[in-house]
Amino acid sequence: MNIPENLRYSTDHEWIRVEGDFGFIGITEFASHELGDIVYLEVETLDEDIMMDGVFGSIEAVKTVSDLLMPVSGKVLEVNGLLETNPETINTDPYGNGWIIKINILDPSQIDGLMDAAAYAKFIAG
Repeated sequence: MNIPENLRYSTDHEWIRVEGDFGFIGITEFASHELGDIVYLEVETLDEDIMMDGVFGSIEAVKTVSDLLMPVSGKVLEVNGLLETNPETINTDPYGNGWIIKINILDPSQIDGLMDAAAYAKFIAG
C-alpha cells in the first residue's frame, strides 16, 4: 500500500498535501481500494467555507456512495476538473492527478492533529 510521507491523513481516509496556505485534498489508496471502481464524484461546495469533518462532496463507486469529509477547515477554491470526465483517476493515481479539491486552509494548527504516514499505516493495519 502506497502511503506518501509528504501528506497528512485523517481517520476518514482523506489526505492533505499542504502548499503554503493552500491544501490539496483527496482520498487514500486504501480508501479507493475499499470503495472499488469510482464512477462519479460530486462536489457542490466551491467557494464555501467547510469546517473540519464537514462534508465537502460525495464519491460514488460501483458498490456504494460515500461522503467526502474535510480533514481541516478550509474554503474550497477549486475542484479537479479532470475527475468530471475521468473519476477513475482517483483509483489509478490517488495521490497525484486524483486530488479532489484545492482549499485555502483556515486553521493551519489543525494539520498537527492529523496522522503522518507511519501513524496512518498503523491505523489501517488495525
